[in-house]
Amino acid sequence: MTRSTTRNALIALAALVVLLALPHLGGGEKLADYIIFAAAWGLLATGLNLLIGYTGLISFGHAMFFASGAYSFGAIMQAQIMPVPLAIVAALIITGAIAALIGAICVRLSEIYFAFLTLAFQMFFHSILLSWVDVTGGDNGLLGGIPTPVFFGVDLNQPEHLYAFCVTVTVLAMYLMHRIVSSPFGFTLRMIRDNERRAIFLGVNVFAVKLTCFVLSAVFSSVGGIILALFISGAYPDFAFWTTSGEAIFMVMLGGLTNFFGPILGALILTGLNDIVVTYTDHYGLFLGGIILLFSLGLRKGVLDFVKPGGRKSTPAQPTADAKEATHADA
Repeated sequence: MTRSTTRNALIALAALVVLLALPHLGGGEKLADYIIFAAAWGLLATGLNLLIGYTGLISFGHAMFFASGAYSFGAIMQAQIMPVPLAIVAALIITGAIAALIGAICVRLSEIYFAFLTLAFQMFFHSILLSWVDVTGGDNGLLGGIPTPVFFGVDLNQPEHLYAFCVTVTVLAMYLMHRIVSSPFGFTLRMIRDNERRAIFLGVNVFAVKLTCFVLSAVFSSVGGIILALFISGAYPDFAFWTTSGEAIFMVMLGGLTNFFGPILGALILTGLNDIVVTYTDHYGLFLGGIILLFSLGLRKGVLDFVKPGGRKSTPAQPTADAKEATHADA
C-alpha cells in the first residue's frame, strides 16, 4: 500500500469510529435515523457524481438503479434463500447486469441525448415496478416487510446493529469510490470529460471506460437503495420515479460536483432541510425550488466548490534548458 492509500484508509476508519460514536454522544435514535437516511441518499448522489462530475455525463435516470438495489435485495430476503451478505452481493450483481445492458446503449450518446435516454429507461423501469404486481407488489411496493435473519451475530432488527451495519457499509462504499476516482481509471474519466477526442487519439477505449463507469456508478447507487430498504423494511415504486433522480442531481449541485465529498454533504443538507421544513410548513416544494434557484442562478456553485475547487487550470509547458540551447544552436 502507498502512503496516500494508507492515509485514506486510516481516515475512513476514523470516520467510521466517529459515526459509530455519534448517537451515543447525543441525539440518540433520532440522530441515528437521520444519518442512515442521509447515508442512503448520499450514496445515490455520490454514485451519480461518478458520471456527472468525473465523466461529464448527466443521468436523469439513476433512480432506477437505486430502486433496483432495494427491490432485488428485498425480494431475495423475502424468498429466504440466502443470508443478508449474500443477498446484498446478489442485488449488486443484478443491478450491475441491468446497468451493463442499459449503459451499452446509453453511453454511445452524449449530452442531452444521453440524459433523456436514461430518463426514458427509468420511466420504463418504473412502469415495470407498477405493472409486475406478483413480484414487485405494484403501487403498494414489497408487502410484508423485509426479513433480516441474524448473521455473524448481527441482528438487523435491533436499531443499534442496523445503524452500525449501515454506517459501515456506507463508509466502505465511499472509500472504494474514492479509490476509484484517485486511480488511473479515475484520471482517465477526467480526461474523457475534459476532451474526449484527445482521449481517443491517445488510444483510450472511450466506450469501454464510459460503460465501466456507468456500471460502477449504478452499483454504488444501488447500495444506497439497499440501505434505505433495510431502514424502512420495504421498497416502493417512488424509489424509481424521476423526482428521485432529480433530488439526487440537486444533492450533487448543492454539495458541489467538483469535490468528492460534495454529494454526500448535499444529501446531509437536503435531508436535514426536509426534516426542518416539513415540521413547520407543507410547502416543501416551494422552499426547495427557492434553494435550487439560489444555487443555480445566484451562487452557481455547490458548498464545497467554494471551499476547494475541483480543477486546476493547466499552464503552458515551459521549455527546458536543453531545449533552449538546441534552439539557439539551430539559430
